[in-house]
This record gives sequence, structure tokens and C-alpha cells, in this order.
Amino acid sequence: MSTPLHRVAAFGFALIIGTGGLAACGANDSTKSGSSSSGKTIALLLPESKTTRYEAFDKPLFEAAVKKLCSDCNVTYYNADQDETKQSQQVDTAISDGASVIVLDPVNGAGAGAMVQSAQDSGAKVIAYDRFIEGADYYMSFDNETVGKMQGQALVDAMGNKGNILMLNGAPSDPNAAQFKAGAHSVIDASGVKILQEYDNPDWSPENAQKFVTDQLSKYDPKDINGVYAANDGQAGGVVAALTGASVPANALPPITGQDAELAAVQRIVAGEQTVTIYKPIPIEANTAAEVAVKLANGDDVGTTTDTGIDQSDYKGVASFIFTPIAVTKDNVADTVIKDGFYSASDICTSEYADACKAAGIS
Repeated sequence: MSTPLHRVAAFGFALIIGTGGLAACGANDSTKSGSSSSGKTIALLLPESKTTRYEAFDKPLFEAAVKKLCSDCNVTYYNADQDETKQSQQVDTAISDGASVIVLDPVNGAGAGAMVQSAQDSGAKVIAYDRFIEGADYYMSFDNETVGKMQGQALVDAMGNKGNILMLNGAPSDPNAAQFKAGAHSVIDASGVKILQEYDNPDWSPENAQKFVTDQLSKYDPKDINGVYAANDGQAGGVVAALTGASVPANALPPITGQDAELAAVQRIVAGEQTVTIYKPIPIEANTAAEVAVKLANGDDVGTTTDTGIDQSDYKGVASFIFTPIAVTKDNVADTVIKDGFYSASDICTSEYADACKAAGIS
């Protein structure tokens, strides 16, 4: 990971602290932040709140970065709660409220073209945030197929290239989920690992993941499930709940993957209950989105390299900024999420995990 990425991640975490911690506004409400009720309006539209990252990190980081970069910019925030129709209405509201820049993380990327067109017809610029939308003015995300490959490889390696797995993917409506799935399959299908059952989770929910695994445990002996591919940490938590609920001891869980470096997942990794999470440093994504949004709102040239040190590239005909993910295991927690300031050791090493942290050399 490059020095600029470390620097921005640490800066982003400081911004969270400076804006009052991780508390988020109601997910159903439109909220405004900024120094003035007038001025330039930037709309941030996120897809759902079941995944911890959106309300806890993306929203406060983006708002704080815009505030730092533009004293007369207002951020209007919306969360769609995984409802595509609701998100379309929110885009219309943002346009009516005079947003000149729409930063949109779509519930359904493939179906978001009409939202992009409506925004552009109003004169607004559209940044596709984290999930690709054809026709957007800019796109920023992580290398999603690489995320899936990293997850798949970590799982195959942990299983010694043999055994049976359950595979839990993300929502079919999420274009990123298809990329994670393709990357994971490219590794798993070429290995000696067999997929017993595969599930596309329609809303990424931990509850659905827990139910799916519980249902599979009525068909398979837990001893025959030698690993689990979970596309994100929320689902990994559901997997752990299902297995331990079926009397599999926490210290005998099979290798389990994840993504997003949620605090609970990092704690599970330290405790040996989850094998890996893919850390996508959200600060660099949120800060880059804020930088591009502010430049667009001010009518400035975005440029080919951002202040966060990311070069512009092309993805499916859209000007893009693509970031590099990082696999986090018990061996590198201190050198990744702690070093970047994403979490402190004290965040991770609560009383329940104190002994595990000590054993892992985290203090």
C-alpha cells in the first residue's frame, strides 16, 4: 500500500473523530451539512444501512472532507434502505433541491441509468460511488474482481486446496457483487475445493446468511463443511452465528472469508473465528469522491491525478479512480487497519478479546 493511501486513511479517521464519532443520522431522512443554508449543493445518496460502513464511515468521511474543502458547499444526504424506487425519488428530490453534483451509490447499478440521465438533464454531474453506473460522469471504487480473487485465494489456501464449501455472494442487483463473485469463482473453480451450495443474498443481510447456512446444516453434517466463502463481513457474522448455533465450537470453525474490515470481523479474525477480511480503505474513496465533487461544484478541472494520489483511468468508457484492496488476517491487523488509524488497538481489544489480542501481539 502506498504512502499516500496510508496518509489519507489516517486523515479520514481524524475527520470522523472531528465530526463527532461514528453516530449517523436516521437512514430514512434527508440531512444537510455545511456552513451555510445557501451555496453549492452536493447530494450523497447511499444504498442501504445494513452494511456498517455506509452510515459509520462513508457518510461522515465524505461530509467532513467536503466541509474542509469547500466552505460554501452543502451536502444533502439520503439513504435508500435497499429500495430502488425510493432511491429514484431521492434523486428527483436532490435535483429539485438544486444539487449540482450527485454522488450516487446505486441500489441497482444496472437500473440506475435513468437516474443518471435525469440528473444530467438538469445540468448536474454524476459520480458513481463504489458501484459502477453506465453513463456516469465519474466512477470510483476498488478493484472488485481482485477483491473476489483475494477472498477465494485466502479460502483455498486455508483449506489446503481441498474440501467442501458453502458460497454466499452479494445481492444480484449490486454490480460489485457480480465482480466479487467472478473473481472468487476464478480461483475456487480452478482449485481442488468443491462448492456444496451457492447463494446470492438479495440484500446482503446477515440474517439471510444465517438462515441459508442453518438450512444447509439440515442437509450436511457440519464436519462436511470445510470452509465458507462469505462475500462480506456482515454475512460472515451470520455464518458464524449459524455454525455456533449448531454447536460447532468457536475454536473449531472452518475458514470463513469476509470484506469491509468491520470491527466485529476484525475481532473475529483476532479470535480465530474468521480467516480474512478484505480491507478497502474507505477514507481514500470518500475523500477522493469529495475532492472530485467539490471541483465539479466549483466548475474546476478535475485533473488526471487527485490530491489523494490516485491517477484517473478509464472503466467502460467512464473516467474512473480505482483503489487497491488489502487482505487482512490475524498476522497483519496491526500493520493495516491499526496502522492506518481505521481502528485503534483499544477499539479491537475490548475485554472479550484482550487475551486473543495479546496472543496476536496486538497492544
